[in-house]
Amino acid sequence: MSFVARRSEETRKYIFYLFLGLGVTIALITVVIAQLSWRGWVQGLRALLRGEGLLRPSGKSDLRELRPIAGDLRALIRELEAEHRARDEDQVAWTPETLRGILHGELRGDEVIVVSNREPYIHVRQNGSVMVRRPASGLVTALEPIMRACSGTWIAHGGGSADRDVVDKHDRLTVPPPPEKAAYQLRRVWLTEEEESGYYYGFANEGLWPLCHIAHVRPTFRTADWAQYVKVNQAFARAVAEESKSDNPIILVHDYHFALLPRMIRESIPAATVIAFWHIPWPNPEAFAICPWREELLDGMLGSNILGFHTQFHCNNFVDTVERLLEARVDRETFTVTYKGKPTAVRRYPISVEWPPSIAGARPVSACREEVQRRHDLPSSHGIAVGVDRLDYTKGIEERLRAVERLLEIRPEWVGKFSLIQIAAPTRHRIEQYQQYDTRVRALAARINERFTAGGGPPPIILKVEHHEPQQIYEYYRGADVCIVTSLHDGMNLVAKEFVSARDDDRGVLILSQFTGASRELPEALIVNPYDTDQCAAALHMALTMPVADQRGRMRLMRGVIREFNVYRWAGRMLMEAAGMRRRERVLERSV
Repeated sequence: MSFVARRSEETRKYIFYLFLGLGVTIALITVVIAQLSWRGWVQGLRALLRGEGLLRPSGKSDLRELRPIAGDLRALIRELEAEHRARDEDQVAWTPETLRGILHGELRGDEVIVVSNREPYIHVRQNGSVMVRRPASGLVTALEPIMRACSGTWIAHGGGSADRDVVDKHDRLTVPPPPEKAAYQLRRVWLTEEEESGYYYGFANEGLWPLCHIAHVRPTFRTADWAQYVKVNQAFARAVAEESKSDNPIILVHDYHFALLPRMIRESIPAATVIAFWHIPWPNPEAFAICPWREELLDGMLGSNILGFHTQFHCNNFVDTVERLLEARVDRETFTVTYKGKPTAVRRYPISVEWPPSIAGARPVSACREEVQRRHDLPSSHGIAVGVDRLDYTKGIEERLRAVERLLEIRPEWVGKFSLIQIAAPTRHRIEQYQQYDTRVRALAARINERFTAGGGPPPIILKVEHHEPQQIYEYYRGADVCIVTSLHDGMNLVAKEFVSARDDDRGVLILSQFTGASRELPEALIVNPYDTDQCAAALHMALTMPVADQRGRMRLMRGVIREFNVYRWAGRMLMEAAGMRRRERVLERSV
């Protein structure tokens, strides 16, 4: 046999024995896996790492050379356990206790700080005494139960007329106020009249708000407003640094008021984990590009480790905007933007409400309905729809009123037998567009009432332009036949979810704009285009005449969604992702 033939034969034998050995190894591993559950496997590895079994030292040897390997294995086990828990996320019943468990387990009790413009409690002077109010804010509705569960610090603008009177020398107070049990700290940041005018009323709400909402109001950008926006973001960055008790807190920055804040925090607290959540829609690149400070805003937002939006559509728009306007690397497979050498994960986190609602002393649905009827002098058989909004041009209140008018035109049998109770909290009264909108809404309601109120009967439009406490709004949800949400453009809209969560009788009908994030999660609602007046009027008639069985079928499905995807799950997902990032960073630091 030639030399080449012998080498070929030896090679074939080597390959045969190699595959034979691999086959035996794989078979042994398969048998072991079949005998051990996941938890057993983890426990087995832990036993090895404690020095038992194969890693048990002989005699008095401490096997120092294996310690680095053991450390890496311990880190790997924690990572695998976390991933296993993440895979089991759908099996978790999300409650305040679940959230606390994540904070103290996944994050090992790490410090949590929340930053928002709106504060959860406002102290105002009224008739010589100090009163506490809850602001009309979807953001506060969502975040307040989270802070009660996490016991962290909430930093916000103190704008109430008596806010300074109730804080300590460090501008802090514990909330909720008595008689409730204190759960977390509120740190108030004070703004001058000039700062509030330029930062809040100017750049944030005359510039960014209309820029991000398709509501046909032209955004206004002024250099002076931008200067105040930068100044206020810097003031909040200093407050975060002052409130941080550790060098690596978890900081949740909320909404368009603080687009610059993530970058500022990263510069002052490099080890912080920053989660920024944008509560309003994100426009397409062409629309966003009209902002004179577009690069600065994107740079600020990309200072965060995690950037959240309500819908995947808004995530897509943001990534498209970054690609168009910045020199950044975008990975669309993982939805990660790498900018200035640092990655930012862009994620979809649809916000929700607490489950079950924690409204104290909630009365039965029948009692709530009787109270609403008594308060507005309505007959017991009267059809009632409710709208709950800030008096904002994006909420489609004018469109809603026109739908009521159209209903009464095409279905005259509802004249005198149906009313829309529109709760409209005053907002941003210094801005001209809001003043004009207030005037138009009041005039439209008056015209419709004059047209269709006959013989002194109930008016078709009951307009309540005033502040309402959560308890009162909850009664309206429970006492109404229909809740109508006609937003022209909304990130989510929590009114829809609040109404569904309030209806433990499985009754009531939700009419919901297709231009809300909530419409993607609650398809059992009557989905409408608020610009289509006839369609909205038809939906009102359908809702008012819907059989009880149909109401219950739809409501039970929607309540099931909100029960499973509640606000604790929304926050828990962000915190779990933050915990995963922190673990990976620690492993990488040890491996360097």
